[in-house]
Amino acid sequence: MFDLPLFPLGSVLFPGMTNSLYIFEDRYKDMINTCLEQRKPFGWVLIEEGREALGPLARPYRIGCTAQVFRVQPMEQGTMNITIIGQDRFEIKSLNYNHEYLSGSVELYPLTRNNPERIERNEQRLRPLVERYLDTLAKAEDLEFDPMQLPADPVEFGYLAAAILQQITNPQKQRLLSLPGASRLLSEIYSIYYREVALLDMMAERGDKAADEPFSLN
Repeated sequence: MFDLPLFPLGSVLFPGMTNSLYIFEDRYKDMINTCLEQRKPFGWVLIEEGREALGPLARPYRIGCTAQVFRVQPMEQGTMNITIIGQDRFEIKSLNYNHEYLSGSVELYPLTRNNPERIERNEQRLRPLVERYLDTLAKAEDLEFDPMQLPADPVEFGYLAAAILQQITNPQKQRLLSLPGASRLLSEIYSIYYREVALLDMMAERGDKAADEPFSLN
């Protein structure tokens, strides 16, 4: 168990994913500067109750992800843009209010990889759906998608698949982050993608039918 500065935010961070933040509140400027000086991460946690900024400290969900700062863009009056990468899941055991920002006593919460054969099966049936999903989104933006860029590791792939989902809520993403094992994570993500890809196919089919219909101003 160790003490970790916590940053309650309105989104979920998965291990291996990058994100950017604009730091403007004094309490979080102090927190990030301390993390930079000590070369330590902070804890990215989804808000369960409260708000991100300019108010009382929000209450977070108990499962979060450590975030390591790897790029800083200093700005005026001590504000900054930072880029982070998610590293390890953790579980909050207790919250501490010793600083202006929130911190907690936490334990790392690694994802279990029991039953490697089942993990591989779940990953293999999920991968084609993720590839179709990304290919459809890329075509909508007139971009090219290269499936070879997707991670080979099943857990890294699962977290990426969860992070890029656009049509689920943050509490749903929090549930995925909180799942204890890799096999279940991949299975639940598969169920979501099965619905999402079916919806995208339906929308594409309707679009094709609409394009084939004769156009009239009458």
